[in-house]
Amino acid sequence: MVTPEHTCPWGVKALELLKQAGYQVEDHQLTTRGEVDAFMQDEGVQTTPQTYIDGQRVGGYEELVAFLGEK
Repeated sequence: MVTPEHTCPWGVKALELLKQAGYQVEDHQLTTRGEVDAFMQDEGVQTTPQTYIDGQRVGGYEELVAFLGEK
């Protein structure tokens, strides 16, 4: 989530991890609480950010760390 008042620290960390791992990132920023809530409901998740690689959901930040550690 990125608003004038708040930038999600987990989103920033996830972007850095992906870039360091050599991934080209297409970032879809959620800019309102309504967008975040709708995304979480549509995707059936409890947290953001969520990472998708090759169309498959990896998960949130902790799942991304685990995924990258396995590579």
